[in-house]
Amino acid sequence: MKRLAIIGGGPAALMLATQLDTKKYEVTLFEKNKTVGRKFLVAGDGGLNLTYNAPLKQLLAQYVPSNFTDSILTQFSNKDLINWLNKLGVPTFIGSSNRVFPNPNLKPIEVLNKIVAEVRKNNVNLQLNKKWIGWNEKGDLRIEESENIKFDIVVFALGGASWKVTGSDGMWQSAFEERGVIVNPFRSANCSFEVAWKKDFIKTHAGKPLKNISLQFNNQVAKGELVITAFGLEGNAIYALSQKIQDALLSEKSVVVNLDLKPQMTVDQVKSKYKKSNYAKVTQILSETLNLNRAAIGLLKQFSDKATFLDIEKLAEVIKCVPIVVNSAGELEKAISSLGGIDLKALDSNFQLNQIPNTYVIGEMLDWFAPTGGYLLQACFSMGFVLAAHLNSGEVNRN
Repeated sequence: MKRLAIIGGGPAALMLATQLDTKKYEVTLFEKNKTVGRKFLVAGDGGLNLTYNAPLKQLLAQYVPSNFTDSILTQFSNKDLINWLNKLGVPTFIGSSNRVFPNPNLKPIEVLNKIVAEVRKNNVNLQLNKKWIGWNEKGDLRIEESENIKFDIVVFALGGASWKVTGSDGMWQSAFEERGVIVNPFRSANCSFEVAWKKDFIKTHAGKPLKNISLQFNNQVAKGELVITAFGLEGNAIYALSQKIQDALLSEKSVVVNLDLKPQMTVDQVKSKYKKSNYAKVTQILSETLNLNRAAIGLLKQFSDKATFLDIEKLAEVIKCVPIVVNSAGELEKAISSLGGIDLKALDSNFQLNQIPNTYVIGEMLDWFAPTGGYLLQACFSMGFVLAAHLNSGEVNRN
């Protein structure tokens, strides 16, 4: 029987551990924290968004690069994840925004415990408080305060470089680079972005939401909501564009994102409704007739001159396209996820590193992107499932 090690205890690792054939493999999972799934639990603080309810084609469109994620998600889709959770005793429901959550009577820790119970049921040896610190000269794993251990197959699922408090700190980077593995620099993803607000504006509107809006950058449009902060903007609409914005900021000092405050209306419809209003003052018309909140009206004042603000022919254009200058991304430490990590060219089609035979990498260690909304968790679970299917096949035994 071959010995297989899983390094890391996040969603990708846990799914892998539940699916491996333990009649073929003696499986040990090493986690440096006292418990597994810490980032999983942190993600559940605002509601544990497990996946997103959408047809497969629509789901696939949210991931970058598609040539990497399409096959993975097709083999284990959002419907497959929901069915798997149900079998574990984790019934789910679809929220108003099509996000999928565990039933309200289930706390995130209870969901995690059911997954861990499935891992234990599969006879996987869980080793907690065991930190991987590299390889020795023979290529054996070095586990802190333990003897070097020889495994036939090793799977790394150590996470990216955001939310360091959970243990996802990217400190593994140098060890892999020393062995010739290409690791792309870490950058913030699903993060806030800096905007140089006028002092009077931010003093009044910091912390205020902009709901039912859309944001456009480089021909990509994201609908949702934003929150105005002292630093700039955050929220699911800008998170969805974060990868493209970050790529542009590599070569430009700033970029412009276009905010549509009334995406459900055309410019002509905005003008028509404005002109039919029973109110006389511009701010009253914007508030009562067009249902724009004070923060949205404040944005219009910041990004248009007085003449434009008082002329609906010009103002309607701004309402549909507020040009907001973005200067930089928020700190990696505060980002929900990270860009960068192991270059996908460093892997074969089965997640195996080209430079290190019988060594596999899954999850957020790899350089791919998905927005918030359940997409990140879905892909991590999918990678664990797909790799298990490969390792369980007869092909891997011929390596």
